[in-house]
Order: sequence, then structure tokens, then C-alpha cells
Amino acid sequence: MDPTLPIFAISVNQTAECGLHGCPCGYFMDPVRECTCSVTAITRYQKRISGPLLDRINIHVEVPGVDYEKLADKRKVEDSATIRKRVQAARERQLQRFTGTTLNCNAEMGPAEVRDFCQVDPSAEKLLKAAMQQLHLSARAFHRVLKLARSIADLAESEMIAANHVAEAIQYRPRMGT
Repeated sequence: MDPTLPIFAISVNQTAECGLHGCPCGYFMDPVRECTCSVTAITRYQKRISGPLLDRINIHVEVPGVDYEKLADKRKVEDSATIRKRVQAARERQLQRFTGTTLNCNAEMGPAEVRDFCQVDPSAEKLLKAAMQQLHLSARAFHRVLKLARSIADLAESEMIAANHVAEAIQYRPRMGT
């Protein structure tokens, strides 16, 4: 091995957060401001991020601008302490599920564990099949949807993954180019 070459080690358990506009001007699909980019510019911009890389990102969320009325709304919303308790309970459920394994959370499951721990009800099975066909999900994307649906079900205190859990997980898949 050449001692002058840098050595890089990347942990598979790292969390990464990233942001990406849909086009160079940043207003692609914006409900208020109009995108000024050509179709060619948008396509070229979106191709800079490879499909396999996007496929490895678990959750894709579009974050639109927020209107003043929503920010100034006085209605009571779920507070952070309540959300934290629900997340902690879901994490505890995962730790109990994986007792006796080397896994700590749903994100660490491989295909074999997904088969063992991600039981879906019949309506969820139908939805998964339709998603595979219509969205052309890769095997990796299929497993990511199931792992995320398992986490969503855990947050809902549900042992079985239901269609609404799968539907929510599918919503977090990338929508670039639409």
C-alpha cells in the first residue's frame, strides 16, 4: 500500500443531512415564485445527483416557505416534550425487538431482518406491490420504504405495518423531476 495515499474510513452508522434545490435558481416546484430555469438547465442540474446516491437517502422532505398566518397561528400544537416521549418509546420498542441481535434500530436492518421484522397487513402488501410497479422502486428502495414504514408503525405503537404507514414512507421517496 502506498503510504502517501490518504486512507478514508466511513462508518455505516453515520447520519447525514443535506439540502438540495430542484434547479439552479431554487424555485423549481415553488408554489409562490416562478422558476426561471430552462428544462435543459433543470435536467442537467438534477442529473448531478446520481440515482444510487439518492436511493441511499432514507427520507426526502420538501420544505416549502411558511405563510405568516401559519406562523402566527395561536392554536395549540404538539409540544417537543410529547414528541420526544413518543420517539423514546419507539426507540425502546426497537431495542426490545432486536434483543439478541447486533442491531439497535430499524435503519440497521438488512434484507433478511426486513423479512423477519417488517410484517405488513394485506392492504399494506397491495400498496407496496403497486408502488414497486408504478414507481419502479429498486430492491434497495423497497427495503428502505419497509424500514421507514416499520419506524412509522413504531411511532404509532403498532406491531403490524399498515397501509397508512407504507403510504407515509412512500411519500418520503425522492420526487426530483416531477
